[in-house]
Amino acid sequence: MSFVPSSARGGDHAPATSGVVSYRLARQRLVDAFARGARTTEELCDAQPELRRVAHSFGRSVAEPCPICDSDDLVTVSYAFGPGLPKSGRVLTNLKEMRNLATRGKPSTCYLVEVCRQCWWNHLRESYGVPG
Repeated sequence: MSFVPSSARGGDHAPATSGVVSYRLARQRLVDAFARGARTTEELCDAQPELRRVAHSFGRSVAEPCPICDSDDLVTVSYAFGPGLPKSGRVLTNLKEMRNLATRGKPSTCYLVEVCRQCWWNHLRESYGVPG
């Protein structure tokens, strides 16, 4: 199961999401810098304790290895921010939460973060708006 922009639609009458912003180029720049020795593991593998907890508890597997340690324990977690949501954001743990977010009548922004549960690499994969 994946919480990507299309997940918010949920049917013909659910609101569509706004544009998706991909952070793949920024990610690749960091990975390339690591490969050249310009960035260290300590600089790149710095997931905060709360992100580690969320990745461990709610992470969804990704079908690609970690770009830093080559582990197969790369996962994504989804967060939503917006009016009426906690300041620290809300972790979206299932498809029902994503659909509820899309139909609550308030705009929000969702962020998809990748996290390696071995080395704690983390990077924003994409963001997208969910209109209210």
